[in-house]
Amino acid sequence: MTASPPPAFTPPDPAFETKVRESFARQPFMATLGAALGAVVPGRVEVVLPFDEGVTQQHGFFHGGAIGAIADTAGGYAAFTLFPPNSTVLTVEYKINIMAPGKGERLIAVGEVTRSGRTLTIVRVDVYVQAGEARTHCATATQTLICLHGKSDARSEG
Repeated sequence: MTASPPPAFTPPDPAFETKVRESFARQPFMATLGAALGAVVPGRVEVVLPFDEGVTQQHGFFHGGAIGAIADTAGGYAAFTLFPPNSTVLTVEYKINIMAPGKGERLIAVGEVTRSGRTLTIVRVDVYVQAGEARTHCATATQTLICLHGKSDARSEG
């Protein structure tokens, strides 16, 4: 049995890519980790985390918290690509299964929307570790996100 291709989505905000990239740039935690955005297309976003000792655990593998953080971010922004202007995104819940050690030069988290609703969006995130030319599927997450209509995505004061 082969997996069906991801659904095609038409974003309600023609400036979705700019909106996502600007929002990501305002995240100090992603900057602290050293993560960067890769591809941003309707319903699909990649987040890349290069290897650094600061994001490892005691065995030298990428820390599970770093894997979870980029999975959460890739999924959140995949959902955000399909949100209308003048809205923002927040994670409601996610569950992650780490299936293989994160040992390599970088992690790549790929978030893909499964269902985009008016309020709640469901996303699947696959995380890969790349070592040389080899990519290993090291984690899968499922995530629920909420669209907050009429709320700015900019940092609120106070």
